[in-house]
Amino acid sequence: MKRNLFFLLGIIVFLLGGCTLAPKYTRPEAPMPAHWPTGMAYIYTENAADESTPLVSTLSWREFITDERLQKIIETALNSNRDLRLAALNVERARALYGIQRAELLPSVNAAGIWDKEHVPADLSTTGYATTSEQYGVNLGISSWEIDFFGRIRSLKDQALEEYLATEDARRSAQIMLVSAVAQAYLTLAADRETLKLVTSTLEAQEASYKLIRKRYDVGLASELDLLRAQSQVDTARGDVARYTQLTAQDENALNLLVGSPMPQELLPAELGSVNPPQEISSGLSSELLLRRPDVLAAEHQLKAANANIGAARAAFFPRISLTTFIGTASADLSGLFKAGQGTWGFTPQIIMPIFDARTWSAYDVTKVDKEISVAQYEKVIQTSFREVADALAVRGTVEQQIAAQQSLVDAFAETYRLSNARYTKGIDSYLSVLDAQRSLYGAQQGLISLHLARLVNQVTFYKVLGGGE
Repeated sequence: MKRNLFFLLGIIVFLLGGCTLAPKYTRPEAPMPAHWPTGMAYIYTENAADESTPLVSTLSWREFITDERLQKIIETALNSNRDLRLAALNVERARALYGIQRAELLPSVNAAGIWDKEHVPADLSTTGYATTSEQYGVNLGISSWEIDFFGRIRSLKDQALEEYLATEDARRSAQIMLVSAVAQAYLTLAADRETLKLVTSTLEAQEASYKLIRKRYDVGLASELDLLRAQSQVDTARGDVARYTQLTAQDENALNLLVGSPMPQELLPAELGSVNPPQEISSGLSSELLLRRPDVLAAEHQLKAANANIGAARAAFFPRISLTTFIGTASADLSGLFKAGQGTWGFTPQIIMPIFDARTWSAYDVTKVDKEISVAQYEKVIQTSFREVADALAVRGTVEQQIAAQQSLVDAFAETYRLSNARYTKGIDSYLSVLDAQRSLYGAQQGLISLHLARLVNQVTFYKVLGGGE
């Protein structure tokens, strides 16, 4: 019996190092240019190799986000956001499923205690007398353990491993997206609060202008048309105050949802200018950096899982060998169960040879198509990520010029408004010129705030599309 046991253990050790029929995995060639796009919109390339600007892969989100209040909000979001919690739970689930599949390689050893008591009537007994028999037994054995000669179970284990790694990269991707979403919501709230201050001060100025024109109208120095025009500006500004009051409230609600709990007011920004901008980062010269993005890695792990599944489908064409064995002791009396000479053992190997099953070929075809689907999805993720980075780089390369032009426009409209108001006060020009100058200045100021927001949001987006950091 000992020799049989050692022989069985030797078989187990040998088979655990068996082969697999999965095809050798080769990473598909990335369907994207080797370098970032160039042109008038991409003047960033002049500084792409600047050693003073760190690569995104070297920065954690805490190093990238420099505003201390925003850091605290993001920290809370990482601990409380339900979507990220679900992503983490999916990782735990995938890890457990991988553990189950990996355990299939090892035999399942069970212990069993048996008490069998049987009564046979006289007409059925071989002795012609009624008999009652009783048997006790204790066994330790392996029940239907599949010996993985052709790597079917090993391929399924590799598939489960790759799916687990894919969920881990999906969790990392969800974390990066959460960090960027919280930062963008925070910046949007700051910009809308700054715009609210602008429209509030504009309303105050319009009301003061209306009161002045009302006095001039009362003494006959201003026409009713000028008074109505001034009133329209007041009403417009009053509507904008209500609209941006609504937007700032909705921005807070959106931020609280992302964080998972209401944020104290002392952590919220008063205006865009009070927020420390994120750390500048470099994309480097090569687009190969994208292959380390979590979503690209997750797609590649899914591709590897599909590749491993082909091995399991191939193994289905070969014989399947299973083993059932046990060792134990048995006796007719409970007291004699563990006496010498009462040992029992059993050894039952089984081989199942597939002869004809049309489903096997169809299942194999399915695994090959699944791999092609995974290849297409992997390539699409890479192409999408390249487009996202290119778009962010186009904004990065042009937004400063837009801001400079908009600031010049604001300055010009401010001077136009001052001169128009002075001419109207002296009676040289009509109030219509003042009205046009006010509208132009008001719109230009709002546009400048939007451009400052676009620049900061694009920095956050740039960090996200390059793959972020932990």
